[in-house]
Amino acid sequence: MALSTYLTFGGNCREAFDFYRSVFGGEFSDYNTFGEGPEGLPLAEGQEDQIMHVALPVGDSVLMGSDSTTFGPPLAVGNNFSISVEAESRERADELQGKLSEGGAVTLPMEDQFWGAYFGMCTDRYGINWMLVHTPPQE
Repeated sequence: MALSTYLTFGGNCREAFDFYRSVFGGEFSDYNTFGEGPEGLPLAEGQEDQIMHVALPVGDSVLMGSDSTTFGPPLAVGNNFSISVEAESRERADELQGKLSEGGAVTLPMEDQFWGAYFGMCTDRYGINWMLVHTPPQE
């Protein structure tokens, strides 16, 4: 299991991650805009060029981020980050979401996503946002 930090920005994710790359070095392992996502995403006007997902390996960790969306919770300082957990199986991801959301809320049920992962989100009883993901091995 691995934990990573996921940052959310109000439209300046690209600028922030260019800065982080200048600080830590390396190359992005993922870099996608909302315009590259599936048809029908409920986006605000002009959001197509904003970052849907970016990942920058930093040592043994990964710093990830995106711009906020019209279909997520309103962005506010204090809720602009999540802890991402890479689970070793779908069952473990389900278990973790169930336990973490007790007394909190499931914000996105665990389900297969267009990028090939099994993914969901929740907020725990302390107000911390969690992302749970299981990526099946590539054949």
